[in-house]
Amino acid sequence: MAISMTPVAVATAAHEVAADREVLKCDHCKLVQFRTASDICRRCKKSLLPELPKTQSTISLVPAPVEEEAEGTIQVATAVRDLRRVRNLSQRQLAARMNVPRTYISKIENGKAMPTLSSLDRLAKALQVDISALLRDAPTRHKDEAAMLTSDPFLAEIAKYAAHLNSTQKSIFLNHVRELAQGRSRKLA
Repeated sequence: MAISMTPVAVATAAHEVAADREVLKCDHCKLVQFRTASDICRRCKKSLLPELPKTQSTISLVPAPVEEEAEGTIQVATAVRDLRRVRNLSQRQLAARMNVPRTYISKIENGKAMPTLSSLDRLAKALQVDISALLRDAPTRHKDEAAMLTSDPFLAEIAKYAAHLNSTQKSIFLNHVRELAQGRSRKLA
């Protein structure tokens, strides 16, 4: 009789522990799971917390630096990430241009690996910039790229008017520009 009560007691204790845990469904991969301490999905590794909608307040020709940098330090990681994003390249595409694994690009962008001089040279060629662009601090790099873009009279005129558009107008404008760019590339191909 004592033997049959032990499994029932264990099953009841396990049921009480499970009842205390919150069950969630991941919005990304739809996996139903218990809430983890880190609030990260076990399958897709994305946050289980609800995402707040992102609003874009202004149009920027050159994206602003994401992280604050210590003054006077060389931030190759930020430079590589910013230049890659400006050129609409994925890590995989940049890695293919350099003939290296994608994980190497990720490690460089996350500051876990510092590229050698030969890798810096290949990065610069793959990103179509001078090697000094990878070694300059972000504010200087952004200022130089913004100056280069606004030196074009057409882009300078667009930038003037873009500041006065609301978010809906900006979205419509950017969609038209994308369509024009895609149409032009289709005709060239």
